[in-house]
Amino acid sequence: MIRFSSLFYLLRLGPRRLLGLVQHLPSFLRLFWRLFKDPRVGFKPKLLALSVFAYLILPADLLPDLLPALGHFDDLLLIFLGAKGFIALCPKEVVREHVQQIAQGR
Repeated sequence: MIRFSSLFYLLRLGPRRLLGLVQHLPSFLRLFWRLFKDPRVGFKPKLLALSVFAYLILPADLLPDLLPALGHFDDLLLIFLGAKGFIALCPKEVVREHVQQIAQGR
């Protein structure tokens, strides 16, 4: 089931905050990669990340991409929810450690 509350959260951010999220995208990607490689992160978060990635590269789709805007909407929502779930399932102290290291430029 699609959680529309997450979608409404994104829409309420407004253009300025959405732009901020886009600007931080390289840091987010670095964080996800570091967490994925970290042996302290368990199997479940990594399985979630792999599942989202597999969904994005496989030809099957919940909403066909032929529908203007809606076809890509499910992909964006899945990426958002998958990323949020991945971070939530990772140990908080490990996430905090990697965020601090990325902020320090390491």
